[in-house]
Amino acid sequence: MRCEAVGVGEGEGRTGVGGADRRQRHEQWMRRALEVAVAGAEATAAAAADTPVPAADDIPVGAVLLGPDGAELAIGRNERELTGDPTAHAEVLALRRAAGRLGRWRLDGCTLVVTLEPCTMCAGALVLARVSTVVFGAWEPKTGAAGSLWDVLRDRRLNHRPEVYGGVLETETAAVLRAFFR
Repeated sequence: MRCEAVGVGEGEGRTGVGGADRRQRHEQWMRRALEVAVAGAEATAAAAADTPVPAADDIPVGAVLLGPDGAELAIGRNERELTGDPTAHAEVLALRRAAGRLGRWRLDGCTLVVTLEPCTMCAGALVLARVSTVVFGAWEPKTGAAGSLWDVLRDRRLNHRPEVYGGVLETETAAVLRAFFR
């Protein structure tokens, strides 16, 4: 497993929590995001039963947004095919739902855990929402914007830079994506 901190930001890196504890917490959260990615297809389809496009057509990416206390605030699973919305990425949906639940757009102190490296749109949304920490699973060399193709999350020209941990349960998260594309 290649799990590395790839950014500087607020929150977790300054809490004094040891690296092993942090890794275990990230892996636990990533297992929840994987659950959302895989089991989320059925739940998403059930929630939108009148939609003709099956949720299984969406790439199985799951996201979980956690509050500063580690409590789950919102989840998201890709719903682009289901909704016909090009912005319905797992990360964006989790951000929207958490902001609605909290009644504010600033999500400082929160952690977003997602099974795939965020794209430029999602990375931009994470910066604008002031998310403190981003944890992702599989690297995405074609569209990744957290260190692979671009590095939006660490761009020093931006007013906010979350702490980023990539490659958490990389083998497991990549396996779900590979299985979908076969």
